[in-house]
Amino acid sequence: MTTTARLRAFVALADHGSVRGAAAALVVTESTVSAAVRALGEEVGVALVEREGRGVRLTPAGARYAGYARRILGLLDEATTAARGEADPERGHVRLGAVTTAGEHLLPALLASFRDRHPDVSLGVDVAPSAVVWPMLRHHEVDVVVAGSPPGDLGARVRAVRDNILTVVGAPAAAPAFDPATATWLLREAGSGIRATLTALLEELPADPPRLVLGSHAATIAAARAGLGVTLAAREGVARLLDDGTLVELAMPGVPLSRPWHVVTHPDATASTELLVAHLLDDEELGWRRA
Repeated sequence: MTTTARLRAFVALADHGSVRGAAAALVVTESTVSAAVRALGEEVGVALVEREGRGVRLTPAGARYAGYARRILGLLDEATTAARGEADPERGHVRLGAVTTAGEHLLPALLASFRDRHPDVSLGVDVAPSAVVWPMLRHHEVDVVVAGSPPGDLGARVRAVRDNILTVVGAPAAAPAFDPATATWLLREAGSGIRATLTALLEELPADPPRLVLGSHAATIAAARAGLGVTLAAREGVARLLDDGTLVELAMPGVPLSRPWHVVTHPDATASTELLVAHLLDDEELGWRRA
């Protein structure tokens, strides 16, 4: 009989790429993870993992099964959350996912104001690139996502939108001779929505400019401040640096770009999630409007 413990061990192995990493994440022994994954494979009837050097990797069947396992676990967690929230929404739990820029600049004010009005609702937050948070919603690992435009095939519900303008920024010294085709462009991490947007813009240029990939929003902004290059950023996320002159906006065809923020939930959101959505729409200072 498949157990949640076996599924969680298998998903942890898929996430961390090793028995040791999975065991550390779950705070169990390596032998416990190995036994759980082995028993799961025997129950399914096909090999889910295979040896690779001194470690293991998912087989094609295992990779396919992992997607279902994530959804099963996500739905189980969501079911528990929904049942508890339905009984008492003010004492429920909401799992949020947000892209990096939203996590740094939008969530703090939202969560602080929500906790002030609903102190007994517990919150869980995951901040990651858009390529990570949307699958989390698809797999029911989170209840609500704050990010850019959702994928068209997600089957989710957009609840609120908020203005967001993307603009090119750099150090003041970069402005006089700025040429998009020759400037060094600072790119965000793989999976970032802003990186995908910037890459599309660069493909329209007559030449392929030099690029420097950094690991986060904060890293790209720090590099721009240091004069290492220019980057595309949410205007709101760099507002203070623009106001004090540390960074300046740089003119480029097609920019600024409007890329509104979206609050997205499952069609049948939990009662506690509905409290969060109602709150962000009611609090005018947060800047959200109904979708």
